[in-house]
Amino acid sequence: MTSLPSRVFTRRRLLRSGLAVAAVTPLVPPLARAQGRELVIFNWDSYIDGETIPEFERASGIRVQYELFGSNDELFAKLRAGNPGYDLIFPSNDWVARMLTAETLEPLDKTRLTGLENIGEAFMDPPHDPGRVHTVPYFWGTLGIGYRSSVTSPTSWGALFSEEAHAGRIALLQSKDTLEAALKYLGHSLNTTDRATIEAAADVLIRAKPWIKQFAPDTAQDLLLADEVDVCLEYNGDILQVMEEDDDLAYVVPDEGSQIWEDCMCVPKGAPHPEEAHAFISYVLQPEVAARIAEWVLYPTPNLAAKALLPEEIRTNPSIFPSDDILARCEYARYQGEELERFKDEIMTRVLAA
Repeated sequence: MTSLPSRVFTRRRLLRSGLAVAAVTPLVPPLARAQGRELVIFNWDSYIDGETIPEFERASGIRVQYELFGSNDELFAKLRAGNPGYDLIFPSNDWVARMLTAETLEPLDKTRLTGLENIGEAFMDPPHDPGRVHTVPYFWGTLGIGYRSSVTSPTSWGALFSEEAHAGRIALLQSKDTLEAALKYLGHSLNTTDRATIEAAADVLIRAKPWIKQFAPDTAQDLLLADEVDVCLEYNGDILQVMEEDDDLAYVVPDEGSQIWEDCMCVPKGAPHPEEAHAFISYVLQPEVAARIAEWVLYPTPNLAAKALLPEEIRTNPSIFPSDDILARCEYARYQGEELERFKDEIMTRVLAA
C-alpha cells in the first residue's frame, strides 16, 4: 500500500492553483506492466504532492512503497550499515559528496532516463557531482531569515546574531547550517577550513544565546507562524509554506549571502529495483509532473520546462526564485572530509551546551 505524507490545503492554495492535479496526464506511454514490480522510495517529509505517486503507479504498473527520513544523518547511517532495501533516495548536495566518498551510490544509467534536457544548464555540473554521474536534481533553494514584517525588515544576519532588539524572539536551527550562516555574517566562505575562523563563528552564536528563544530542529517556521518569534533561520520553502497562512510573514536572503542547497534523486548501492528507480526519475522529469510537485512544496525547481508552467506569482516570487545578484552571494556547502565534519559537530555541540 502506498504511504504518503499528508498536507492540508489552505483556501488560498486551492484558489490560486494553476495546475489542477486531476488534469495532469502522463506524457510518456505506460511502462510494460509486470506483476510484482516494486519501488521503495526514501524521501523527506512533505516533499511530494498527493497525486504523483498514485498516478505513477497507474501509469507504470509499479507498486511504490514510500518511506520518510528526517535528516541526512539518518539516511546516511542506514546506507552505511548496508542498504536495507531502498531504490531511490533524496540526499542533500554535501551529503551526496559524502556518500560518494563512502561508495554508497550507484552511477545512473542515462540511457534509461528521459527528460534530462529539461534541467537547466546551470544545474548540470555541480561541485557535489560533476557531470551529473550519480544524481538528478529534485529541488534547490536558499537558507535565509523568516520574519514578521509588521515588526522588522531584516537585511543582515545581524538580525539573528547581533541585535538584542529581538531578545527572546529569535529561533535558529540546531544544525551546522546555523554555524555556516554565522560564517557568512563574519564575511567568510561557509566552506572555510580554517578552524580559528570556525571557532570565531561559534563565539558569535554563543554571545547571541541570551536572546535566542530556541535552537529548533527544522521547525523554526512553526514558531514564527505561532507568533512565538519575530525572526528565524530557515529554508525558503519552509517559510513560504507558512507565509500562505499568514500574510504578515516574509523571507529574505541576507546581504552577506547565504547557502544554496540542492536535494538530489539518487540510486543507492545495492538497490533491488534500479530499473523502476530510473522509471520514476523519468516520470518526475516530465514538466507537468515536476511543476505540480513544485507548486505543492513551494521550493524552486531546476526543471526549466516545469518552471515555465508554474503560475506567474510563483515564477516571479524572489523568495522562491532569487535574482542572479542574490545567487552570486550564495554558495553550496561542500563536504571536506570526516575530520572537518567531526570538528564542526563538536563546535555545534559546544554552542548548544553553552
